[in-house]
Amino acid sequence: MSVLIIVESFFLIISSAVALYYGEGDFISFIQSSAISLICGGVLYLITHNCSKDIGKREAYLVVSMVWIVFSIFGSLPFLLGGYIPNFTDAFFETISGFTTTGASIVNDIEALPHGILFWRSLTHLLGGMGILVLTVAILPVFGFGVMALFSAEAAGITVDKLHPRIKETAQQLWGIYMLLVVLETIFLVFGGMSCFDAICHSFGTLASGGFSTKNSSIVNYSPYIQYVLIVFMFLAGTNFTLHYFGLKGQFKKIWKNQEFRVYVELVLSITIIITASLVYLDHGTFEKSFRDALFQVVSVITSTGFVSADYTLWHPYLWFLIFGLMFTGACVGSTSGGVKILRHLLLVKNSTLEFKRLIHPAAILPIRYNGNTVNQNIISKVLAFFILYLVVFFIGCFLMTFIGMDFISSMGAVATTMGGIGPGLGMVGPMNNFSLVPDSGKWILSFLMLLGRLELFTFLIVFAPSFWKNQ
Repeated sequence: MSVLIIVESFFLIISSAVALYYGEGDFISFIQSSAISLICGGVLYLITHNCSKDIGKREAYLVVSMVWIVFSIFGSLPFLLGGYIPNFTDAFFETISGFTTTGASIVNDIEALPHGILFWRSLTHLLGGMGILVLTVAILPVFGFGVMALFSAEAAGITVDKLHPRIKETAQQLWGIYMLLVVLETIFLVFGGMSCFDAICHSFGTLASGGFSTKNSSIVNYSPYIQYVLIVFMFLAGTNFTLHYFGLKGQFKKIWKNQEFRVYVELVLSITIIITASLVYLDHGTFEKSFRDALFQVVSVITSTGFVSADYTLWHPYLWFLIFGLMFTGACVGSTSGGVKILRHLLLVKNSTLEFKRLIHPAAILPIRYNGNTVNQNIISKVLAFFILYLVVFFIGCFLMTFIGMDFISSMGAVATTMGGIGPGLGMVGPMNNFSLVPDSGKWILSFLMLLGRLELFTFLIVFAPSFWKNQ
């Protein structure tokens, strides 16, 4: 943890360089924040540097759970010290929303913030998108023989054995693909007339599936070209990064043979067609604009990015339902998107379908197959457990949000969007609003849900299990 805090101080220095370049007052707050982080991390390192660096499964789960909280505490310092978000609850909410790539904001006037602060908001997305520990594993040899446990605990769903036999090289390749896409998107956005600073910030938010924008209206006022560029890269961010690796190797057949990817494409296209036809019928603009708005919102929500090009709460209520349903879908495993993930839905549907056959042929052996391989029954059990736990947490979250005074629609939207890491929700937290009016107690509940969603429930909740702390 001490090393990770020192790493964060380095990224705070990068943001201070941006503030210095633009000659704005947030430079001091970043220097102070970096110094505090460096001192705290340095003192902790001096105390603990002689300890064993070997990390088992329990230590890995604990470190992974703690790092997101600790990073958010130190990451909130620039907001607090500079007075840009003077309330600690709000500053922590904004920061953990950035690191978990949720993109839910409490800032009412984003464009009034200095460039350094805007850059830091977007940089938290970049760091959290692929994973704080995945980055650290890629650049620093400090975790002893527990590196695989850390990597697996944080990067759930990434198929590590298909990239490189050594975990450090796998982390480096993942970050290499990640940054390549960031650079490419930045170039395309600048070509479309977006300023270099805005292009970098939006690229960070896109590839991390985050959603923090440098504009109050998000993407609404940008050109169709820029919106289409964002659609393409949001879609790529929601694709398993193992498939990007295959693409770079020219192995395109492997990409299309992937069942989850095919369902991902089919789901995006089918929902887009339904919404486009509805918008055209309801006279919400030309066919091109209706198609673009529909495609943008569908890709933004299913990939949990959260950028907005239109206010979908002004559409017909049954279209809200489709958008709300996508909040529980998620994109591909091994991507930067949040949510349940399509693979889990796919396995659940396959299992449910086979149950009908098992009722008719109880003695038959009917295995579930995915990409031509038999799926172990333990994986199916884990998927079912995840679904049940996800729904239980959702209902508890909705109950707590209504208990503190939020209306039912807003509560459901807030809980669904924070658990799924999406950003905009429904009602008072809809796409043209933010979370500033949510009571402080509600912000802490939603912060907890953001962390749960980012770590896919079990990684974080396991530390609360009594058996986790028993030496057995």
